[in-house]
Amino acid sequence: MTLLAVLLAAAAPFPAPDCAVPGFSQQGEARAYDPETLFDYMNGNSEGYFAYGFTLMKGVTCVSAAGDQLVIDVSEMGDPDRAWGFFVANRDVRSPNERIGSGGQVLPRRATFAKGRYYAEIAASPDRDHREALRAFVTALEARIPGDARVPDAVPWFPPEGLEPDSIRMVPESVLGLRILKSGFMGQYAAGRAFVVPEASAEAAAATMEKLRARFTGAVPVAGLGDEAFSAEDEYLKRLIVVRRGPRVAGVANATADAETLARALVGRLP
Repeated sequence: MTLLAVLLAAAAPFPAPDCAVPGFSQQGEARAYDPETLFDYMNGNSEGYFAYGFTLMKGVTCVSAAGDQLVIDVSEMGDPDRAWGFFVANRDVRSPNERIGSGGQVLPRRATFAKGRYYAEIAASPDRDHREALRAFVTALEARIPGDARVPDAVPWFPPEGLEPDSIRMVPESVLGLRILKSGFMGQYAAGRAFVVPEASAEAAAATMEKLRARFTGAVPVAGLGDEAFSAEDEYLKRLIVVRRGPRVAGVANATADAETLARALVGRLP
């Protein structure tokens, strides 16, 4: 472990996970990894953590007399939005989310959840149903992790009508594959992919709009939509409607004939 990891582990505001659930005891030393050492633990999977602003991971392995093993890791991400986004990106889409922190799941051999700026994951072995033990550890861990147990402010900005269930996600970089749109949120509708990119100010959002207009040849202004808007055609994004309202850039990509209605509903929900 690097000196930085040791210092971060000592200074981190949340307690390291432990094996306080009855019937379990700690196996080996507790773990701590920073951006310099996470690759040693995660190998190729570490890049996904870095995209969401990873700063520190603390972990511990717990075992029972019956031979069950739980590998518990808690990661500090860039901010609460990114912690929630990382959970959504790594959840099992075949299983429902639960009201654990800002979002969570307890599956037969894996439990994950986000709370505040932290992401917790527990992997269980051997291959059988461990949900009782996983839920006990999740309950204990959630109570110890600080921060709000709420979804990002951007989630309710997406109109519920026609929204595909559980399709809203946080994109940490290059929304729609465009570097101009640095990070934001997306949701899937029959009318297209809706997106919202918060900027630091209205001036920054206006500058982003100007770059987007230059990016798409033949952009056409759309009247009466937000502070400014345009539509365009693209080889990959197909029909695109882009709108600015205050410090936020929003719109619909891969748009169908109903996309302008969706864009207006989306902009109408932006604060």
